[in-house]
Amino acid sequence: MPNPTEVIADAVGVVTRLLGATNAHDLSTLTACFAADYVNETPAHPLRSFTGREQVRANWQQLFASIPDLHASITGTVIDGAASTRSIAGNDVWTEWRMAGTRPDGSAHEMVGVILFTIRDAEIVHGTFYLEPVERGSGTVDDNIRRVTVGSTVRSTEESRATP
Repeated sequence: MPNPTEVIADAVGVVTRLLGATNAHDLSTLTACFAADYVNETPAHPLRSFTGREQVRANWQQLFASIPDLHASITGTVIDGAASTRSIAGNDVWTEWRMAGTRPDGSAHEMVGVILFTIRDAEIVHGTFYLEPVERGSGTVDDNIRRVTVGSTVRSTEESRATP
């Protein structure tokens, strides 16, 4: 059985390395944080899920090229040293991220959310992404509740005020 202190140190080390590589735009170091057979799940957008370190590389290569001032921070971390619920022997790390930068057209790139990582042998073997773009124009909480309960054709309060 692995030493819990070593497992936690591996998890903290990988996440720290990942954050540093992200902010340094160091594609090789970032990619090396992930296992070759890494599995990425995106439950809110299932078609965005993928497998493999090479897709991680392709994704981040595009992000670094398109958002030259991309910067990330981790605002919270929880480490669960128990076996993963996904039946992967390893360590689960829950991380809350903020990412920001500027797209080529001058518009803001801003994402926030949680990423759950499973770490094994000092590599990320699994990730579950709940990271989403920040959007500021979809209306109030009441507007959202109407959309959730009635459907997507409901106009926001702001749209209703602007259109008779």
